[in-house]
Amino acid sequence: MNWDPSADPRRDRGPRRFDDRDRDPLVPLEVDFLPEPGGVASLAKQIRLSGRAYPLFEVAGLVAQKPERYDVGLRTIHGKDGKPQAPLYVCSLDDSIWVSEAAAVKHVLTVHFETFYTTEKVATEPPKGTYTLVAQCGISGELFGPPNLQSSQDKLRKLHAERFNRMPFEAYKARVKVVKDEAIVKQWLEQASFKYIFGTLNVPEPTQLHSRDDVEAHFRQTHQGNVIKCVDRILIKHGTSPKLDGPIQALLRVMTDREKRFPLRCATELSNEFQKSGLHFFKRDKTVVHVSVARPHYLDLTTQVVSDGVKQIIAHLEAHPAATRRSLLDALAPLPAPAVIPVSAPVAAAEVVPGAEPTVAAAPTAPAPSPVSTPERESALSDLYWLLHQGHVIEFANGKMELAKKPQPRPEGGKAEPKAGERPPKAERVERAPKERDGAPRRRGLVLVGSPSVIPYAPVAQLLGGV
Repeated sequence: MNWDPSADPRRDRGPRRFDDRDRDPLVPLEVDFLPEPGGVASLAKQIRLSGRAYPLFEVAGLVAQKPERYDVGLRTIHGKDGKPQAPLYVCSLDDSIWVSEAAAVKHVLTVHFETFYTTEKVATEPPKGTYTLVAQCGISGELFGPPNLQSSQDKLRKLHAERFNRMPFEAYKARVKVVKDEAIVKQWLEQASFKYIFGTLNVPEPTQLHSRDDVEAHFRQTHQGNVIKCVDRILIKHGTSPKLDGPIQALLRVMTDREKRFPLRCATELSNEFQKSGLHFFKRDKTVVHVSVARPHYLDLTTQVVSDGVKQIIAHLEAHPAATRRSLLDALAPLPAPAVIPVSAPVAAAEVVPGAEPTVAAAPTAPAPSPVSTPERESALSDLYWLLHQGHVIEFANGKMELAKKPQPRPEGGKAEPKAGERPPKAERVERAPKERDGAPRRRGLVLVGSPSVIPYAPVAQLLGGV
């Protein structure tokens, strides 16, 4: 059978979905998502008071969903030569952030021009001659002048370099049109009949500058060091909206979307802050990382002395593995049934029927309010809190509780016995010596491969890395 490329069924699947690969390369900066300190303290307090274990990544996902819950940090990435792959510039006048020094200078001279310079419009002699047409930018509408003048060519190249440098010059030049309208020609003549003179401010000796190029050169030499700073890191507080360079905006859009889908950076920062608050981490069934007031710790009733109330809680949880706090308290210390008490109310006058016996209206009744708690219930709740904060009982975010599992006994020598039909652990695998070759065996000893099969609790960073 011959294969026909035109009959490939994949051609009919429609356009490929837009993903991160379709975007331009992102600027090489490190982005940190830092949960708001007050919110982290509130979360830690809630976890300690409730005694529950919460999935760390679900908590981080709640933080990453709303921008007001975290700050954003930007850090430069240094190469092997010690230089940053992409620099960071901050304008001290408005805290705007840039990755290009030229873009930062252009921003200052556009937004804060009056802070450093004055502008004066001075009349000059208009161009001599008769002109019937002028060149005009087909994108911005700016007038260059007659195409045969050298100044028109200079203006065209300058405008392309300042505003349309992403477009090839020949493609931009093809967008320039020649206009023969008398009104447009008159407008160009009026513009060419005056010029601008710029005066310097905030300098010991004021001077006059005759072009924007002279202004930029003066700014770089005099003010740039005080206004534009090159930094290695910067923090963007939540609730603030400084102006950001275009590449930084694109980077934050992509990284924020990734963080909402998988909040690894938020989870890492939360784990560090929770650890400072005295909270602990563990993996449930070696899969999902949880944060709680204590790690699971098995309570051996054969070696430890506990109260009868604690024993009752453990016996109930062994019989009901998915019990909740409410069902546990209702089973061990149920609330008494509410009593019925009479309610005094005005008795209406009974209607008297001739020849009939008088009747007496029954007094209305109402149930008494049930007690909120009892001493037995408070005692059971106190025992449960002790078990939760010791790690003997784990209460998860959905309300279900389970007992800390008994650790598996370690065999002598620290090696686990392989089950029937399973390969031995890597630590026990040995490489057999090869057979004799040319009458003499190779001198090779036993080679241990891998690591022990029993792994203790790992640090927080390793736990997060294994999720």
